[in-house]
Amino acid sequence: MTRALVLIDLMPRIIANPLAPHSGEDVLVRCRDLAAALRAEGSPVVLVRVERPGVDEQPPGSDLAEGLEQDGDVVVVKRTIGAFHNTGLDEKLRAAGVTTIVLAGLVTTMGVASTAWAACDLGYELEFVADAMSAPTLEEHEVAIGTVFPRIGEVRLTKDYL
Repeated sequence: MTRALVLIDLMPRIIANPLAPHSGEDVLVRCRDLAAALRAEGSPVVLVRVERPGVDEQPPGSDLAEGLEQDGDVVVVKRTIGAFHNTGLDEKLRAAGVTTIVLAGLVTTMGVASTAWAACDLGYELEFVADAMSAPTLEEHEVAIGTVFPRIGEVRLTKDYL
């Protein structure tokens, strides 16, 4: 089994949103720790960011958080909620022999969930890092990590990878 860490939408304009139960900054810190740990074990790290289609210029804060990307990381630009549609992500992961995806990032009930459903449909094993993601409301986050995600993968914490 080869696993890859896929981090969703860690962009300043999304990190700055009000989120629960963890702030965007707290999620970013945990995602940086996860990325360092998985890079150290030789696992691929995929950084996903969103661009709004049909606009001449992206809103301020649309790049990845400063210092997140390291040499060797895969960067994927999506134009939908999930990270798989028309991005080449599936092909990149399969070429690297990835069978398990570790998911984290922002937000739990949007980009993370949409990416998870597509990954599940494509046959990947899934691991969710519950304290390295957050949602617009505590209730949304808790339903996702407590009810929905356990049906399609394992729910873990950052400390499980460090």
